[in-house]
Amino acid sequence: MDYNETLSLFIMAVALSMDAFSVGLGMGLQLLRLKRIFFIGLTVGFFHIAMPFVGMLMGRFISSKLEGAATLGAGLLLFGLGMHMILQLFQAERKQPMKPIGLGLFLFAFSVSVDSFSVGLSLGMSGVRIVVTTFLFGLTSTVFTWTGLLLGKRARGLLGIYSEVCGGSILCGFGLHFIFG
Repeated sequence: MDYNETLSLFIMAVALSMDAFSVGLGMGLQLLRLKRIFFIGLTVGFFHIAMPFVGMLMGRFISSKLEGAATLGAGLLLFGLGMHMILQLFQAERKQPMKPIGLGLFLFAFSVSVDSFSVGLSLGMSGVRIVVTTFLFGLTSTVFTWTGLLLGKRARGLLGIYSEVCGGSILCGFGLHFIFG
């Protein structure tokens, strides 16, 4: 794995972690103990490993069947996912974060990891290394979740929207790179 591929995967991991970061900012406004914040981050990290892993396995299977069209499909999927992240910001009603306990924690972790499944599907079609990619996605999302939760206690949610726009823009850029690069 070369430096450019690793850097690209890291940037993509950061983009995918923006949802967890921004929701964590809002969730951090709740009274959460450090032990709970630690567990929330680990749970989100686990989902950011499992979801793209399954996506990459499916993507590899699809790419073996479709060959040339797989790269175009991967690019369109990434671009569409990035646009979806950006357009969600303009919804009239933004939901309050749920309590990060029990089922609420798993729903939170799943909801911020769904994007990583789609990206995993795209990356599986392009043939990246699964272990390195999923580890990078999991580690980055864990750190970003912890950071969002801790900053949420102090920042009162001022950065949330900007981080989602940044994450969506990065995914759009990678989608365009897959399509035209």
